[in-house]
Amino acid sequence: MANQLPQISVIGAGIFVKTQYIPRLAEISHLFVLKSIWSRSEESAREAVEVAKEHFPGVECKWGDKGLDEIIQDESILGVAVVLAAQYQVDMSLKLLKAGKHVLQEKPAASSISEIETSLSSYKSICANSPGYPIWAVAENYRFEPALLESKKLLADIGKMMSVQLIIEASMNSANPYFSSSWRRNYTGGFILDMGVHFIAGLRMLVGCEVTSVSAMTSHVDTTLPPPDNISSVFHLENGCSGVFAMVVSSKSPKILWRIVGINGTVEIGRGKEGGQHGYTISFYGAGGHCKSNFYPFSGVTDELKAFLHDISQANLQKGSSYEVEPRLSFIEGARDVAVLDAMLESGNKNGALVQVKKF
Repeated sequence: MANQLPQISVIGAGIFVKTQYIPRLAEISHLFVLKSIWSRSEESAREAVEVAKEHFPGVECKWGDKGLDEIIQDESILGVAVVLAAQYQVDMSLKLLKAGKHVLQEKPAASSISEIETSLSSYKSICANSPGYPIWAVAENYRFEPALLESKKLLADIGKMMSVQLIIEASMNSANPYFSSSWRRNYTGGFILDMGVHFIAGLRMLVGCEVTSVSAMTSHVDTTLPPPDNISSVFHLENGCSGVFAMVVSSKSPKILWRIVGINGTVEIGRGKEGGQHGYTISFYGAGGHCKSNFYPFSGVTDELKAFLHDISQANLQKGSSYEVEPRLSFIEGARDVAVLDAMLESGNKNGALVQVKKF
């Protein structure tokens, strides 16, 4: 088995599985075998399998409790991708980890600080009682996006950091396929938490240190969206620098912009499109005011999937010995993203009071 490709299953059959996971997995199909796709209902499982069969003709359709039990008891399945509504992901992940499966769970890592603490305690218990070491990874493609990785390298040239600005004006309206998803409307933090963890993940990776405290104001303006739909926050970093995080869930003029100002220059990262591809343009402004720009297409989802497949393959090869897992995928990293937004939302509820970010 050591020389065979790892077999995986996908738990979930929603929009993101059909439009992102299956196409991205198809790009790297030489690295693994897609054994099955599971959903609670037979109908949704069959719909996703129908999409997947173009690339994975042997994929099996599983649904309900019986189908889930079959996946859990199938020792040939090394890893699973859990892509469910956020309210159900943690419980499902822990159930699969307890069965000895390696898990790649979609973000956010959890819905609250209390859920993170309970989950970490359960995971430690599972690892202590398991002959293997089941990997619990959280899919956060922004830690893998080429534009952000390149920008991090450029920060060495801007000198001491003076200011960080992150502006997110999203377009979450009725034209967006995720707009009507019921779970985001019955979820603490709603779209702010679900979408915002991407940008907090990118922020933390870029600056290379943790957010220590925040002060935020929140509001609810667009009544077609769950509250809050706007947040403006000042945040403080461990390195002594402060910054601004401003997010509008639904804007008529979408814009995503990062700007890190240093004493010797500035790095600006703006979302856009070039040659039919979506991605980010990095602009570097040096001491002389000259600007150099480069465009980097998105590839974070593919790259995070490759990292997870590499990790579970290595874990299988090195049973009984230690191995290094990709730190950018760790559950702890995902938990730290949630902790920052949780603090911002708490501050918003307290009319801008300073809130310390929970450390993990």
